Amino acid sequence: MPRTDLPPGPREPTAIQTLRFLTRPVPFLESCRRRYGGPFTIRLAGNVPFVVLTDPEHVKEFFAVAPDVLHPGEGGKVLGPIMGRHSVLLLDEDAHMEQRKLMLPAFHGEKMAALTGLLEEVTERAIASWPRDEEVALHPRLQAVTLEVILRAVFGFDEGARLDQMRTLLERYLIEGVHPAVMLPPLHWDLGPRSPWGRFSRTRAETLALLGREVAERRASGGESDDVLSMFLAAEHSDGSPMRDEEIVDELMTLLVAGHETTASSLSFACADLVRNPGVYDRLTAAIDAGEDEYLDATITEALRRRPVLPFSQPRLAVKPVEVGGRRYEPGVALTAGIYLIQHDPSIYPEPYAFRPERWLDQRPGTYTWLPFGGGRRRCLGASFAQLEMKVVLRELLRQTTLSSSAPPERTARRHITVTPERGARVTLRARAREREAVPA
Repeated sequence: MPRTDLPPGPREPTAIQTLRFLTRPVPFLESCRRRYGGPFTIRLAGNVPFVVLTDPEHVKEFFAVAPDVLHPGEGGKVLGPIMGRHSVLLLDEDAHMEQRKLMLPAFHGEKMAALTGLLEEVTERAIASWPRDEEVALHPRLQAVTLEVILRAVFGFDEGARLDQMRTLLERYLIEGVHPAVMLPPLHWDLGPRSPWGRFSRTRAETLALLGREVAERRASGGESDDVLSMFLAAEHSDGSPMRDEEIVDELMTLLVAGHETTASSLSFACADLVRNPGVYDRLTAAIDAGEDEYLDATITEALRRRPVLPFSQPRLAVKPVEVGGRRYEPGVALTAGIYLIQHDPSIYPEPYAFRPERWLDQRPGTYTWLPFGGGRRRCLGASFAQLEMKVVLRELLRQTTLSSSAPPERTARRHITVTPERGARVTLRARAREREAVPA
């Protein structure tokens, strides 16, 4: 008979657990595993109990559960204010599968290949403009690069007022969207224009209005393009009806937020680890100079293992009884895969806290042991694009500059549901061309 009780977990009040998760998410999860093993149960304000799975075999069962039993959309309701209720991330069962099919063409292999030139153009110009010979925070600069890429890929914008307006508004939207008042439903109080929720609500309305005008103008013009917005305007549901404007706006918001924020953080963590591992840094630079991709690919895979920006997968709310890992869970409990904990399990990855791209030169990532993009039916649609972008940016960064840092190792800080480098990945960039010219003949 399967057990029917919830796994053990912290006994602190929900408010204390929430505070620990908001301030130090990774140490909180690690302390839970040390004390309770796995799985374990945590309780966060405004949410049902979360059961964190840490055994890959249990995760395999979890990803295979039928979509009418576990609802990721309901489990991820905390994303609602950011993404919108029509977002593919917040839909379940047939509605999710239909919306996912409508979005898939935007991430087809040929589409990704066509974006390589755009990626290279934006990246080369941006890195060339960054300060040299002084300490800078890479994270905000990488955010600017990934936001520029996603804006131009989604809307087909060239340089100009429309791109500037959209960029400025989205940057403000994302800054205000990481406040705990946005993440925690009990704090959704509009106490005036200066309150966190009040500021976010107004910026959100302004952002949605701008996106809505863009969609309406593009639909009215009837012009064709190869950008993502044009693909959405041409898409049809299974009954032949087009995507509604509000659907398109929410999916655009999902792409704009998820499509740049996570990649910028992953790149920042990769650079923070590279400057503290000179052997890896030198080998990667040599490989890039030689035009070889194998070690670059391995470095990206290791960066995503070592520093996943999602500590756990999108929680899936049980709406029917379900058995996973020998336990029976009743409706009203959310299950999630402990991405960070699995990717730092020493029984799976020897020396799990070491940054060792070599571990990927003779093996491929495991379906249930390497999870930076989640898994199962809900695996991130943009996984291939994110890895391509990381590859282009890292290659260009190490071609143009030499990175160094005297700052302490980066700890993780929470940024809404993701984690980022606490100090922004501070490094000093020096021009490689000047260094080569300084070498005596």
